[in-house]
Amino acid sequence: MILNIDWKNFFIGEENWEFMLEIALRTFIMYFIILVGLRLLGKRGVRQLSVFELVVIISLGSAAGDPMFYKEVGLLIPVIIFFIIVGAYRLTTFLTAKSEKLDDLIEGKPVYLIKNGQFNIEEFKKETLAQDEFFSELRQQSISHLGQIDTAILETSGTLSVFFYTDDQVKPGLPILPELFAKKTKILQPNTNYACTFCGHVATVNEESTFLCPNCNHEEWAVALHNCRIK
Repeated sequence: MILNIDWKNFFIGEENWEFMLEIALRTFIMYFIILVGLRLLGKRGVRQLSVFELVVIISLGSAAGDPMFYKEVGLLIPVIIFFIIVGAYRLTTFLTAKSEKLDDLIEGKPVYLIKNGQFNIEEFKKETLAQDEFFSELRQQSISHLGQIDTAILETSGTLSVFFYTDDQVKPGLPILPELFAKKTKILQPNTNYACTFCGHVATVNEESTFLCPNCNHEEWAVALHNCRIK
């Protein structure tokens, strides 16, 4: 059976080849308009994207897309949109620089996820970051347990800043290596450091027993690690 295919319609639809050249010219022009728009946003807007800056980039992309291949859309329209978006961005950054409350409203605040080697439970609950995802990010920085960490901060850009204890200050902490973390127990052995798998609180018992974490009232524990971080 031989397929009767209209190859012209298959590749370019109902348009003609001349419009393909017009699309190429439109795309070329919009490419440079996007470069100019990103340049006007400044280095901060390109280097790292907060939620607000991501909205700006998406808006620029949306404005650039239609005139590339819809001949009904003239090029002046996206140019006007670009200048409005960039102007609104510049105005917003100016206002946020003048008002700390407005900056917190738009950009958000850095969140302390770990303090003194333990989870900051109330702050961690507010974030959509899952525990295993968080552990994965820590492991990529050669961290094997929470006792190596003084402070971990989730920045407004979504990046994670980690401040470490010096080797002589490292204390027992919750293991974040998958195999060790999976060895949870509700029965604690005497004279062994255990870390609560929910909050990271470290405790020791004098005799074999079950034990509720005094920090979060959870009952599952993992044997705490006390090794220094391998740099």
